[in-house]
Amino acid sequence: MRIDVMKTYKLFINGNFPRSESGRVYEITDAKGKFLANPCSGSRKDLRESVIAARAAQQGWSNATAYNRGQILYRVAEIMQGRREQFIAEIMAQEGATLAAARAQVDSAIDTWVWYAGWTDKIDSISGSTNPVSGSFYNFTIPESLGVVVIFADSKPSLLNLAAALAPVIASGNTAIVIASQKYPLTAITLAECLATSDVPAGVVNILTGKLDQFVTWVGSHMDIDGVDATGLATRDLAELKELGSENLKRIYAFNEAHSTKRITNFMEAKTVWHPIGI
Repeated sequence: MRIDVMKTYKLFINGNFPRSESGRVYEITDAKGKFLANPCSGSRKDLRESVIAARAAQQGWSNATAYNRGQILYRVAEIMQGRREQFIAEIMAQEGATLAAARAQVDSAIDTWVWYAGWTDKIDSISGSTNPVSGSFYNFTIPESLGVVVIFADSKPSLLNLAAALAPVIASGNTAIVIASQKYPLTAITLAECLATSDVPAGVVNILTGKLDQFVTWVGSHMDIDGVDATGLATRDLAELKELGSENLKRIYAFNEAHSTKRITNFMEAKTVWHPIGI
């Protein structure tokens, strides 16, 4: 009898797949309570390493042309399409979804990447402006990426909610640290394997698995995190995050829509430029 090669679900930091610095794992089960996997239980140091990687990659990613970022997001959708059956199997095992529901979720997640890929070179046009002023000069408002953004996506449907949170954050030039669903983390790590082979530069996306309540405290108190998509947090965790995040004025948002330009623009800064006329 052949022994199956069991998959090791690791973290995704700076384009690599390390085990947690803590050496710890935790157990997850399928919808019927049967053992499924032992993903890593990320530590505070893992988060710190992810922030360092995201900050180092942010300038290069934001300086890339919007067209280039759109092509890379579209490439993510292409790679996900090639691994469609794996995503379907993981969703069925984790969430107890039917085959039809799992297929619909994967297809919607892939389409979400394509939808946001189309916005990379258009978002400046709808969120920027030429401002009316009285004087011998022009006044422009130009949107720019915010910086390093942490994502707590809704747990279920796991893949679709992750795509709806991650794609808009990186579309505008931000870098991201995803805190995977504690209960349904497998699709997040499989997505990391897609990202690693889809031209996304190292450090632009980092994915951590582990205990959610610990990450809320660590993220809120970290001074080099600029924004948080807190859509997947419960009311109590969100309140704690906001209290801790006020120390460095983190932008903290929760969203209801999967497809919305607000998920892009809320993590962008507005830069005003004054230019004289006639010189």
